[in-house]
Amino acid sequence: MLQEIVSNIMIYSHQYDRDTDLPVNLFPAIPEHSLYFYPRDPLVVHFPEQGTTFTCQPSILVGPQVERVNLSLGYNHLVIRVGFHPGGLHRLLHLPLHEMVDYTIPSQDFLGGGVRDVNEQLGLATDFTEMKQIVESFLLRYLPKTKPELHFDKAMQALMRAGSNLSLDYLANQSCLSFRQFERKCKERIGLSPKLFSRIIRFSKAYRMREANPAISWTSIAHAAGYFDQMHFIRDFKVFAGVTPSVVDKELAKTPSRLQADLRL
Repeated sequence: MLQEIVSNIMIYSHQYDRDTDLPVNLFPAIPEHSLYFYPRDPLVVHFPEQGTTFTCQPSILVGPQVERVNLSLGYNHLVIRVGFHPGGLHRLLHLPLHEMVDYTIPSQDFLGGGVRDVNEQLGLATDFTEMKQIVESFLLRYLPKTKPELHFDKAMQALMRAGSNLSLDYLANQSCLSFRQFERKCKERIGLSPKLFSRIIRFSKAYRMREANPAISWTSIAHAAGYFDQMHFIRDFKVFAGVTPSVVDKELAKTPSRLQADLRL
C-alpha cells in the first residue's frame, strides 16, 4: 500500500571504535526526498560552505538537496531511511517543496508526537525486519491523508528510472501539462526546476557508481551516467559535491562508510 509514495526503506548500521576519532563523511546532493530515524547516537551535520554545524533531532525530514553536506555518524550509528518517490513527500506533507530546499525539518513538527514513539520502538527492536515493520505501520496511518497522485508524479518517476535520460518536453507531455505548467508543478511537488532536478539525478548516478565501484575509471562512470562532455561532468561535481571527481576519491579514502553506494533510486 505504501509503494504509491514510498520508493524504499533502507537500514544502515555501523559501529566505530570509540578510541578513534569519528570520520567525517561526504554526502553530496541526491534527488530523493527522505524521512530519517536515528534511534541510537545522534547525527551531526556540517555545512562546509556556510561553516555551520548542528546535531539532528532523532527523526528528520529532508526535502530537495542541492548543497553538499558532511556527516558525522556517531560511534553507535543506526539509521532507518524512508525514500519517497518524486512528489511523494509533497503528497504526504501537503507542503510546497521549494520551501524545503537544503532544509532539514524535525519530523515531529509535521508528523506529530508519534515520531517519538517510533524512535523508542526502533531502539528496542531486535532485528532489521522488525524495524522496517515499525516504520511501515507508522506511515500507513498517513496514507489516507495523502494528496492524490498526478500524471506529473508518474512522469517524474519515469525520469528517475531513466537516470535523467528523458527530454523535459516529453515529460511535460506525459504530465498532460504545458511546459510552463510543468515547471510550476515541479517547483511545487519536487522543489526544484525540472532541469536542475534532472541534473541531480544524473550526477547522483555517477557519484553512487563511484562509491560502489572505486576501481572503475571516472571516464567510464561519466559515460555510464549519461555525460558526453567532460566539462559538464566536472561542473556538476563542483556544484553538487563541492569538489572535483579527483578530490572525491581523496575524501572517500578517509572513511570506511559508503553512505550512498546502496541507495536504490
